[in-house]
Amino acid sequence: MKKAGKGIKKEGLLMLAWMTCLAALCVSSVYPKCENTEHEIRMGEVSEAAAYVSASVKRESPKIAITFDDGPSGSWTPKLLDGLKERGVKGTFFLIGQNVEKYPEVVKRLSEEGHLIGNHTYHHVEITKLSGEEAEREILDTNKAITELTGEEVLYMRPPFGAWQRDLELEMPVLPVMWTVDPLDWTTENTDEIVNKVVTEAEENDIILLHDCYKSSVDAALRIIDILQKEGFEFVTVDELIMN
Repeated sequence: MKKAGKGIKKEGLLMLAWMTCLAALCVSSVYPKCENTEHEIRMGEVSEAAAYVSASVKRESPKIAITFDDGPSGSWTPKLLDGLKERGVKGTFFLIGQNVEKYPEVVKRLSEEGHLIGNHTYHHVEITKLSGEEAEREILDTNKAITELTGEEVLYMRPPFGAWQRDLELEMPVLPVMWTVDPLDWTTENTDEIVNKVVTEAEENDIILLHDCYKSSVDAALRIIDILQKEGFEFVTVDELIMN
């Protein structure tokens, strides 16, 4: 899932600079004693130009996604949204259908503030233990509940426990999204522990898994964002990582 963080523009400029240097070397070797100072190639100046191009090209910030399962929570999701808005960060939220119907105003706020909303089944059940018809109902009922509130089609889902029936990819209009960094935040209320596990593992293009139904997880999420932003990471929604 890791990707190089170099843009096409940067590669093109660097290639142009090195081609210039190569051309200069070739001319210098063919005409080592050229006395026409008007057309004389100064290798030092060419090297400086190449170095300037390299230093001037702005590096793209490494991208990373922070995701939240099992919400929305009436108590903690709004607090999390306040913190994300303050930091200019968009997250990805995989919602349980029952909670969508229980906290419709929170779901509407998620949509209005530009976060990506995904499906986490209606009853938080393990898809692989259900019949095909039951699995489809879990997904479709949740999609319907979300779409009725937001007016937007649901394209992504996170299967509870990471258990997925591959046949469903051909039958259902959702793409499963897993994760690469999991601090198991649901097993502890120790915020420091959650934060340390994430920030020591996080790399470019990682997908962080947290839950917005616990105070400790919400507090940890905001601290994680503060730390990784200082390290130069740019937080994006998972669709940006997947599509790129």
